[in-house]
Amino acid sequence: MWDGIDELARSIDLFLYHSRGYWASIMDCQAVYLYLRIILNLCLRTILICSKKLRMKSQPNTQTFIAADMVGPFRIQRLVVLCIILVLALAPSYLGSLTRALMVDAYVQVSSFVAATLLLFYGAERLFNFDIGSALKKSRGFQVPLAALLGATPGCGGAVVVVAAYSSGNVGFGAVVATLTATMGDAAFLLIAIRPEAAMVILPLSFTVGIVAGWLVDRFNKIDLTPDPSKHCGIAPVIGKVRWQDYGYVLLAIPGLAIGVTQLSGADIFAIYNSYLVFTVALTGTFLGIFIWATSPLKAMTNLADHPLTRMAEETSFISIWVIGAYLAYDYADAFAGLDLEAAFGSVGILLPLLGVLVGFIPGCGPQVLIATLYINGVVPFASLIGNAISNDGDALFPAIALNPRAAIVATGYSAIPALVVGYGFYFVAPNFMN
Repeated sequence: MWDGIDELARSIDLFLYHSRGYWASIMDCQAVYLYLRIILNLCLRTILICSKKLRMKSQPNTQTFIAADMVGPFRIQRLVVLCIILVLALAPSYLGSLTRALMVDAYVQVSSFVAATLLLFYGAERLFNFDIGSALKKSRGFQVPLAALLGATPGCGGAVVVVAAYSSGNVGFGAVVATLTATMGDAAFLLIAIRPEAAMVILPLSFTVGIVAGWLVDRFNKIDLTPDPSKHCGIAPVIGKVRWQDYGYVLLAIPGLAIGVTQLSGADIFAIYNSYLVFTVALTGTFLGIFIWATSPLKAMTNLADHPLTRMAEETSFISIWVIGAYLAYDYADAFAGLDLEAAFGSVGILLPLLGVLVGFIPGCGPQVLIATLYINGVVPFASLIGNAISNDGDALFPAIALNPRAAIVATGYSAIPALVVGYGFYFVAPNFMN
């Protein structure tokens, strides 16, 4: 079987080499063709190498969890997504050139900034080595504000710590509501990177609303939601040692960030940098990120025990795949279907805050990243974004459901109330605020 995969890789490489004239003619530059060829070969040969390693069952200490849907090193459904994106990028004429241009935009405008933000945040977290669980247990009188602060921290790690502390009986249910209300999940990194002025409003506001909601729940909640300490959740397995793709991702993110900063200054990046360089860095970084996501054993988020480089690469890749999807969907709808999404959403304006709140009910950070992307592109208003930010529980909802499904549902329902109030408050009182 493995010899067949190796032979397939050689055959595809030979076909691409002999048909290079055709591929180069339909692409913007030959460098794009060359790097896509390299990426495709790497993917096929990695199947061979990693599958052999899995058969040997060696290195049990480098990764503590293997997903059930793994085929070789790939998650089967994610491999399908990778292949679809690759086909779109290799497509002839306008479809291929538009796809590649959007992937470049997504990388230099979003992914590189998110990678820098995550590395800064997780690096500081590792440097100071703060024992959050112990602090929560000892601070009974300040559990709700501390839980809200952890929730308001970008990413989902802080909220997951509070959920885990609740399952062991170290914090009350009000702290869970506070952290789930305050958290914006990984969408916060996207907002910090692209619209920091909006993040400066949303994160403190979510933190404040989380505190109020937590105190009210502790005061008035009469539902018995005592956790079962015998349960546990493996939502964030440990990956282990830093991998080659983690080093590779950060090395590509550095020039990507430089290009992104140049673009933010209003300069024409193709006039300053060689177009081959821009396409090479952005497309290689994009496909490396998709490869990391497609081979990741993680369901939603990284483990606090993993190295900051690994956490940065994994979570940036997860965010990026949703950003790429949003970019492609938005521009495909405009270019091929003639659909004006801004006008379409504007026609149901009064329902937009409700839409943001309802999307927030969906577990995980992906849909929330989509709402943040729509806001950044001017498709939905700030009222919809703040409603989503307050109602969404990010990846923290996964362990909450696993540990105590009833408590997770009740907490999500409680967080919807302030989300609707604040969201529609902005919609009616300040409809143009930060739009």
